[in-house]
Amino acid sequence: MTWSFKEKLGEGGYGSVFKGKLRSGHHVAVKLLGNKKGNGQDFINEVASIGRIHHANVAKLIGFCVEGSKQALVYDFMSNGSLDKLIFADENKNTLGWKKMFDIVLGVARGIDYLHQGCDMQILHFDIKPHNILLDENFNPKVSDFGLAKLYSVNDSIVSLTAARGTIGYIAPELVYKNLGGISYKADVYSFGMLLMEMVGRRKNVNAFADQTS
Repeated sequence: MTWSFKEKLGEGGYGSVFKGKLRSGHHVAVKLLGNKKGNGQDFINEVASIGRIHHANVAKLIGFCVEGSKQALVYDFMSNGSLDKLIFADENKNTLGWKKMFDIVLGVARGIDYLHQGCDMQILHFDIKPHNILLDENFNPKVSDFGLAKLYSVNDSIVSLTAARGTIGYIAPELVYKNLGGISYKADVYSFGMLLMEMVGRRKNVNAFADQTS
């Protein structure tokens, strides 16, 4: 399916992603996760929950595989890659106008809102950032990468976490500093706001080489 994992699409903290093709001819992205402890039951439970998600702005999970310590997720292939490659590209390479950029923002917001309020469980992503927003052939955005996601009851306005989750530059302050208040869906909203700032400014929120100006 992946031609012996020859075509690598990317790599992150949770594994590598390869392009594949099903027997039907459908192109997919296969994410091989890093080694994890345990018998994989938690992984299966999480996949079973995410597998029930069906929304135009959330990456579709096609299937998964667990063999010993090896775990893989199979998603639809997104031909235009991730949002970060678009917004951080040279200006002459980014041909999308502000109208299309607005449509992308709106799509991401709809996807996040669905995760928070549209499922039988409340799904908090905890890692909203341009790298985790994929774009299909029409530049429709898909929220992806649920490696840090947690599922809670829809009735939980405040949730519990044993450790901070997220990426520097996008992580909500209350996830790091417990004295700032309880953790809720607002952590994803904060990350979404940081994503918006990067889309408008066309530069990363954390950049050691950026001018110290606002």
